Parts: sequence; C-alpha cells; structure tokens
Amino acid sequence: MTTAADIMHPGAQWIPATETLDRAAQLMARLNVGALPVSDASERLCGIITDRDIVVGCVAKGHDPAQVTCGDLCQGTPRWIAADADVSAVLDEMEGHQIKRLPVIDDRRLVGMISEADLAQHLSEEQLAGFVEKVYARR
Repeated sequence: MTTAADIMHPGAQWIPATETLDRAAQLMARLNVGALPVSDASERLCGIITDRDIVVGCVAKGHDPAQVTCGDLCQGTPRWIAADADVSAVLDEMEGHQIKRLPVIDDRRLVGMISEADLAQHLSEEQLAGFVEKVYARR
C-alpha cells in the first residue's frame, strides 16, 4: 500500500498565523515553494497561504504585505491527511475539495506536503488524468 508519507515532500515548514505576508513570501522564496501551512499559537493547522493568495488577496487590493498577516488570509476549514493514509484517501481529499496541496500530519506534527508535482511522480497516467479533471473542473 502506498501511503501519504511515501509520496509527500518531507520537511515542510509552518508559518505562524501572526506572521506578515512579506515574511511568508520571503520564506517561500528561500524554500522554493508556492505555499506554506499556517499554524495557530498551539502549532495546529489553521490554513495554507499561497503565493497567489499574497498577490490576489493582498497586493492586488492595494494592501501592504508588511501589514497583513497570514491568518488574515486563511479561509475555510484546513484540509490535511495522516501520514499513514492510503494514496486513494489522498486523492479523495484533494479531488473532493479541489485542492492542489495537502499537508501531511503524523502524531499532530507537520511532516510534509503533497503537491501536484508529488502526485505526478507517483501516480499512473490514468490516476493523474482523473485528479486533474476533478481538481480543475469548474463547480
């Protein structure tokens, strides 16, 4: 059985909800990633911030990224998957919520992230085509 831990990119890092978007962008650039899981004061997942969120949700609206926090842009219920979850559960979660990145949690700790690139490396062409169709479908 292939698990979330088998296909994830290990070593993901949290960014606190209280951190500003300019700092989030700097961390993304340093880590060469387009998204960061956002944690509350108890280091629990409270959302994900993406480079697109920063541009569209802050800069394009004329706000100063040095004055807006990651927590200000986090919306909805955060989605995640257990490290020992089967790859089919990963696909169900990502397809069902039309998300492109999924934090992987083990024993209440962030252990990695699964992105489209990770899926592309580990799925069959048929599975990948199904994922793309469901995630990018207009609802």
